[in-house]
Amino acid sequence: MWIFNQKAFWEYLGIEGGNEDGPDGKFIRETIARTGAFIMGKRMFEEGEVSWPEDLYKADVYVLTHEKREPWVQKGTTTFYFINDGIQSALEKARQSAKGKDIRIQGGANTIQQFLNAGLVDEFFIHIAPVFLGSGIRLFDGIDKDKYDIQIAEVIPSNLTTHLRYKLTKK
Repeated sequence: MWIFNQKAFWEYLGIEGGNEDGPDGKFIRETIARTGAFIMGKRMFEEGEVSWPEDLYKADVYVLTHEKREPWVQKGTTTFYFINDGIQSALEKARQSAKGKDIRIQGGANTIQQFLNAGLVDEFFIHIAPVFLGSGIRLFDGIDKDKYDIQIAEVIPSNLTTHLRYKLTKK
């Protein structure tokens, strides 16, 4: 995966690593600087929970779930909050935490689709890397194509991936 070669990624984790520091590193640093909170689905959280280092996100993270669970406060500035009353509630709480910065919807695909279908996304990134995956969940399945006008706002090419930033406006 392209991100694991990036010095900026490992710097963010506070770990030595990465041997690339070009356009991808600049993109990572800028994205980190403008992000104030994160939202993710339960499956994405469960896949990373045991292996993520302490304070990975360095911000509040809102996990969509149907279960009741106490917040997981990590050393540093990351706290995971478990939200079981819907995406609007998660977004409102994330807005308070973000203090005017961006809120990143991390995934998985189902979580992203919920926010897109609710008309709650104004920008998204697609990272195209030259890798054959073979299968996966189609990110835009079931999305109302008439809900948004989509414009390419930025293209950032590199040797490892191409980052596409799209702006969405509601019709």
